[in-house]
Amino acid sequence: MSKDRLKSLLKTHFGYDDFRLEQANIIQTVISGQDCLGIMPTGGGKSLCYQIPALYLNGVTLVVSPLISLMQDQVRNLETYGIKAHFLNSTLTWDEKQQVKQDLRNNEVKILYISPEGILATENIEFIKELPLDLIAIDEAHCVSQWGHEFRPDYTKLNVLKQFFPQTPVLALTATADEKTRKDIIRQLQLNNPEVFVSSFDRPNIKYLIEDRTDEISQLENFINQNHPEDTGIVYCLSRKKVEKVAEALNQKGYKAVPYHAGLSLEKRRKHQQLFDTEPHIIVVATIAFGMGIDRPDVRFVAHLDLPKSIEGYYQETGRAGRDGESSTAWMVYGLQDVVKHSQMLEMTSASEAYKKVARFKLDSMLSLCEVASCRRQYLLNYFAQTSSPCGNCDTCLDPVETWDATVDAQKVLSTIFRTGQIFGAGYIVEVLRGSKNAKVMQRSHHELSVHGIGAQKPKEHWNSIIRQLLNLGYIQIVNWDYRSLGLTAKSGEVLKSEIELQLRTIQYKKASQPKASSSKNKQKDVMAEHDNQDLFEKLRQLRRKIAEEASIPPYVVFSDKTLHEICVFLPDNADQFLMINGVGQTKLERYGEQFINEVKTFTSYSPS
Repeated sequence: MSKDRLKSLLKTHFGYDDFRLEQANIIQTVISGQDCLGIMPTGGGKSLCYQIPALYLNGVTLVVSPLISLMQDQVRNLETYGIKAHFLNSTLTWDEKQQVKQDLRNNEVKILYISPEGILATENIEFIKELPLDLIAIDEAHCVSQWGHEFRPDYTKLNVLKQFFPQTPVLALTATADEKTRKDIIRQLQLNNPEVFVSSFDRPNIKYLIEDRTDEISQLENFINQNHPEDTGIVYCLSRKKVEKVAEALNQKGYKAVPYHAGLSLEKRRKHQQLFDTEPHIIVVATIAFGMGIDRPDVRFVAHLDLPKSIEGYYQETGRAGRDGESSTAWMVYGLQDVVKHSQMLEMTSASEAYKKVARFKLDSMLSLCEVASCRRQYLLNYFAQTSSPCGNCDTCLDPVETWDATVDAQKVLSTIFRTGQIFGAGYIVEVLRGSKNAKVMQRSHHELSVHGIGAQKPKEHWNSIIRQLLNLGYIQIVNWDYRSLGLTAKSGEVLKSEIELQLRTIQYKKASQPKASSSKNKQKDVMAEHDNQDLFEKLRQLRRKIAEEASIPPYVVFSDKTLHEICVFLPDNADQFLMINGVGQTKLERYGEQFINEVKTFTSYSPS
């Protein structure tokens, strides 16, 4: 294979000079005919890992994607790069489907998108068997694993692809998968001795801010006002009812916000999707499990008004901010009631106990992220088995949390766990600590223990927080997942014997102060101030919007803000110079180059020298 040709395809079609992260390794692996699993962060360029091979190889690349709206976006985007692609899904009429199939038979199409449900339809699989299939890509591959955060049963049937196309390499792609999930993906998809490439999970452009919930609507309004008053963002809520309430509240406060959830009509969802794609300053309020394709690069903030049920889910959702690499924020409020809701929902399911065990661990890990006193990014990366130094770009780094000497209270917790036999969960331990005389405590004679009531002067929240932090720091462990029983660890003795002074995060019972994140609007002003071309940037944005409206595509599909910024810096006045701009390939040069170059020339002819 020619590496020079691969880079030439990258530059000619997509306007990039070089590959990022593990893109080159993944591309070379699948072109050589080997199965591959690629783990890359959201915004890390996963799509290029099958788009470049599709251009390099002679036949068709089949892409299995879970979201219809995302398929449509991908096909539309590829057309702007001069690449012929189609999708087969339920939105097409019978005549449209026949046209798609005819184009494929005529070798006019390089990439075909299809849903996991669609691939299992007999008529589709029989048709695909006719095609010269060079590569199969499984997007959002974590959906195949019950250990993943968005498990979809239809994905588990995709192993039929290996049966029907044993010689065709399979590329599985996802942004979030721990070691257990990776192994399950390989097993479920029956990948043959695959190469596994894991890129860094770090998204340094995202600032992480988490605070206790007090008045969530007011907190959300304050966050947006202080950080992103004129930016596009996503707000996640757990329920449809809350989505509607929050969207209405934001509109009343002067923002343009739309709800998005499965309870809306198809027509309204499409309308809100289009608004999200095209409006410059819009906020989408959505349920956590929503079917909206998110490919917009300039989402400046992601806010959570409810605790996600796993770090994988949180990472995936926050990763939708700042896909263009610009400064963005992940902000969240949480409360203990979130944990109760998730726990109740989990216990009401018919899932196996093995699944519930893992789900409980994931929820505990998510809560630990909220309560950690050290760098949040460090904790996130450590969860995915990666290390880093303190980031300096999260609330605990920018405004270190207040800690206190919790040695004595930690000793009380550890002693209570030990004296009650290391067979009880956190709730019962807190009852004994606070001197409860309910039936369970009395029947076990635990009211006679010396530890009974030694924590009566402090509320449940205090002791629950200490227990969670002790778990997070490894001073206690869960010894029986069936009952979530707590037990001591080898480190427990350090605290019990007062060999260390244990500093824990101060428990906040009032609203915590929040550091002011740098506004992306101010960042944009700083960038533009370097070349004093803010007027040109606005003119280019207007031109981009006009072109997008005429073509019925989102503005960012024409050019990203990053590309417009580079045009303002380098002021290209001919085709060769314009082609050197990041994000400008040959196709986009031919389609849009003349208009943008003329806009630059007009600007420079009137600008003072």
